[in-house]
Amino acid sequence: MKLLSPAISRLARLRHWRIEQWMSDPVAAQREVLQDLVTHGQYTEIGRKYGFTSLFNIRKFKSAVPIHEYDDLKPYIERLMQGEQHLLWNTPVNWFAKSSGTTSDKSKFIPITQESLEDCHYQAAKDVLTLYYNYHTESHLLTGKGLVIGGSHQISKVNEEVNYGDLSAVLLQNTPIWANWIRTPELSIALMDEWEEKIEKLARSTIPENVTSISGVPTWTLVLIKRILEITGKETLKEVWPDLELYIHGGVSFTPYREQFKKLIGSNCTYLEMYNASEGFFAAQDDPNEEGMLLFLNHGIFYEFMPVEEYGKNEPQTIGLDKVVLNKNYALVISTNGGLWRYLVGDTIQFTSRNPFRIKVSGRLKQYINAFGEEVIADNADKAIAIASEKTGLTVKDYTAAPVYFGDHSKGAHEWLVEFGESSVCTEAFAFELDCALKSLNSDYEAKRYKDLALTLPHVHAVPTGLFNQWLKSKGKLGGQHKVPRLSNDRKYIDEIKQMM
Repeated sequence: MKLLSPAISRLARLRHWRIEQWMSDPVAAQREVLQDLVTHGQYTEIGRKYGFTSLFNIRKFKSAVPIHEYDDLKPYIERLMQGEQHLLWNTPVNWFAKSSGTTSDKSKFIPITQESLEDCHYQAAKDVLTLYYNYHTESHLLTGKGLVIGGSHQISKVNEEVNYGDLSAVLLQNTPIWANWIRTPELSIALMDEWEEKIEKLARSTIPENVTSISGVPTWTLVLIKRILEITGKETLKEVWPDLELYIHGGVSFTPYREQFKKLIGSNCTYLEMYNASEGFFAAQDDPNEEGMLLFLNHGIFYEFMPVEEYGKNEPQTIGLDKVVLNKNYALVISTNGGLWRYLVGDTIQFTSRNPFRIKVSGRLKQYINAFGEEVIADNADKAIAIASEKTGLTVKDYTAAPVYFGDHSKGAHEWLVEFGESSVCTEAFAFELDCALKSLNSDYEAKRYKDLALTLPHVHAVPTGLFNQWLKSKGKLGGQHKVPRLSNDRKYIDEIKQMM
């Protein structure tokens, strides 16, 4: 380990020229990626269906291949899981990532190929390390271990050849053996299903280690940090692990959690966001002082960007990198070396920079509130929650919101269920600050709130500690990257949760 870490560090630092290559000509890099994908795809069933052999440019590709959602590709995926091959990609598909982001009762199984493992997920992970070293030239990150708060599913078998698990479980099972020397905890703990027991074992097994980085979803990472501080009696995590220098987060917005982490970890820690989904490793922060994440353009994924107003149309239009504008919501459409073709991921993103191309996740196509024309997205909600928390001095652990519809004698509103870190809460004061913040962030919301004509003050309810986890557990979704939907345009989720109060 001591001999290995400096060697990996040197390699990571030397690789930055590769990143500079595709950053210097991003449009050409994407054109080459698509050509490579189509070359592989022409030998598949879907490639023959859409005539990949004659798709020589982006315009013809978009004209010939329709945009797919999961249900459109599901028949191919079901056949792949039964052992058929060469349906979506021309090399064997023996692994599937069981999607973990959705709270629906249905799971999605995303095909994982050797190319998507090597050229997308692992390549991007190496690039994250390179970008970090490029910014922190004096870092000693690999003198210790990286604590990975990973998957919540053991690997399951469909048959002798085909396996599935959540993404982190698939990645951990396929990583080279040397990666295990710089990671903690051991695999048997990392892949435990039962999260209450897992947190305890994670805490006790990692406290003696020299942890220099942590990777995980903020919600569960907070639970682990608090348990470690309880066991050790320390005030901050830096007292437990003095060499801790990096926290890598993703899965949910970090905005509502940032101040809690700073307080619990202590000083001199860098926070980096990455965008790693079952479908691919899309982006990561290259500069901790910039809000956006660098879009990875040479990792086996061809990107298209669908203006959100196109969603639901018979022939929705997409644009390329050369036509994107800043601060506009786009739905992400991808073609990948995992065999996804013009696949609608379901996330919405905004560009924060065009040189280089940086993005931030703004929400989900189906997670928003627009019952009254207010068009509130998750990015608005996360920022408003953070502002209201700061104004009131309260800590928000989790939340969800949905519309309250017009009644015979009542006006519309938004109802918010919030799990606070404090036992005594003035929800009226929090609702006032939340409302003020939303009005400052969203002009459509502000217009609908004018003189209470369409919307009245938000209804905020403090929910018991652990209620959201109970609801996730009832869905079989507790742990990992599973999360409560921030916003919903109907009351299905919020009414289910309220019934459990």
